Amino acid sequence: MLKKGSKLNSILTGTCPKCQNESMYEDKNPLNISKVLKMNENCSHCGLRYQIEPSFFYGAMYVSYALNVAFGIAAFIVSYIFFSTSIKTSFLVILGTLIFLFPWVLRWSRNIYINFFVSYNPNLKENKN
Repeated sequence: MLKKGSKLNSILTGTCPKCQNESMYEDKNPLNISKVLKMNENCSHCGLRYQIEPSFFYGAMYVSYALNVAFGIAAFIVSYIFFSTSIKTSFLVILGTLIFLFPWVLRWSRNIYINFFVSYNPNLKENKN
C-alpha cells in the first residue's frame, strides 16, 4: 500500500525518514502512553540522529496544533452536518475524537516534522558502528 521511500510511509509508520528500515520509537505501539514519545537516539541502520538539535521537536507542537484543528473540524462536520446533532453534542464528539486520537497525533506530528528536514536516501549502506 505505502511505498518505501515515500514521506507518507515514514510519517504513518514512524520509520526513520532517511532509510525507512526501522522505527524511530522505542515502543512501536502508540497506545503505550508511558512510552509514546520515547525515541531511539539514532537509527541503527543508517546512523541518523533523530534529535537533530537540542529541543528539535518543539516545532512539532505547531504540527500537532494543525492536526488537532483538522481532526476537530472533521469531527464537527461529521457530527453537526451529517448527523444533525446539537452544538453541545458536537462539542463532546470533538472532545472525544481529540482524546481518542491523542497518542497518534503526538507521533504523527513528530513524524511529519522530522520529514520536513530529512529526505529518504535509497543508496545508503548499513551503518557499521
